Amino acid sequence: MRAPKQTPTPNPSDDLAYQKAILSSVSRTFALTIPLLPPSIEKVVGNTYLLCRIVDTIEDAAELSAQTKQSLSALFLDAVLEKTPVESFVEPCLEALKNYSNPDEIDLIANTPTVLRILHTCSSNDQQAVSRCVSIMSEGMSFFHGKQNQAGLQDLAEFEKYCYVVAGVVGELLTTIFSNHSRAFERALVGHENLAIAFGQALQMTNILKDSPEDKARGVSWKPMNVSQAELLKIAYQKLHDSLQYILLIPKEEQGMRRFCFLAFGLAVMTLSKIAQRKEFDSKDEVKLSKSAVMKFYGFTKIAVKSDVLMKAFFYLNSRSLIK
Repeated sequence: MRAPKQTPTPNPSDDLAYQKAILSSVSRTFALTIPLLPPSIEKVVGNTYLLCRIVDTIEDAAELSAQTKQSLSALFLDAVLEKTPVESFVEPCLEALKNYSNPDEIDLIANTPTVLRILHTCSSNDQQAVSRCVSIMSEGMSFFHGKQNQAGLQDLAEFEKYCYVVAGVVGELLTTIFSNHSRAFERALVGHENLAIAFGQALQMTNILKDSPEDKARGVSWKPMNVSQAELLKIAYQKLHDSLQYILLIPKEEQGMRRFCFLAFGLAVMTLSKIAQRKEFDSKDEVKLSKSAVMKFYGFTKIAVKSDVLMKAFFYLNSRSLIK
C-alpha cells in the first residue's frame, strides 16, 4: 500500500521572499517605501499592504457585478479572520477573475495562503490591528460597490467616508504599529490621533484624482458630485498639511518610520502639483512622476527627515499650486 503523499511544510523564509518579490511587482511606490521601515515592522506593514491590495483588486475588476464583489469581499474577510479555510476564498475569486488583465495581482490572490501565513507569525497586537483594518476596509468597500457609477459620490461627506474606509483606516493601522514600536511616538500622538486618518486620506485623494481618467473609461467616478477639481485640490492640500504634522510627531531617532511616511507624502505632493498645473488630462501617465524624479526625491528624503525645517520647506515650495 502506497503511503499518502506528504504536503511539504511551508518555509517561513520562502514566504517572506515571496512577499518581497510580489510587493515589487504590484506597487513601485510601496516597494520603495516599506523596506525603509525598521525590520520589526517592515514585515507586518508589507503584509498589510498585500492584504489591502487583494481587496483593491476585487474592487478594480470592472467585469464583476457589485453583488459578486460583495460576495468575494465577505469570503476574503472570513479567511483573514480565520472563520473559513482560505481556499474558500481563493478558488471562487480566481474563477471570477479568470479574464482579469493583471497577472501579478492574480498571482497575489493565488498566494493568499502565503500572505496569511506571514500574518500569523506577527505579534498578537499587530494581528489584531491588521484584522481591524482589513475588516473596516473590506466591509466599507462592499458598501461602496453598490454606489459605483459615472456621476460620482453623492457629496463631500460620502467622499470623506470612502477615503476613510479605503485609506484613512490604514493611517490608523500604521499609527498602532508605530506606537507599539515607539513609546515616544505614542506619547507625542496623544490628542492628535485624527492626523493619522488625514495621512491615509491624502494618499487616497491623490490616487482618486490621478486615476480619474481610467476610472471614467470604465464607467466609475470616486469624486464627489458637484465639487470642482480646484475645490478637491484645496481639500487635498489641507489633508497634506495635516499629514506633515503627523510625520513631524515621529521622533527624529525613528529615521526609518519618518522616511517611510515622508517619501509617500512627498510623492503625493508632487503628483498633485502636476495635476493642479493641468486643466485636464486623459491618462494618469500624463501626471505620473518619472522614475528619475522619484529616485531624486528618494535620495532627498535621507537628508530631509533629519530636519523639520527642510520637510516644511519642501511642502511649502511644492504645494502652492494646490491653493491657487
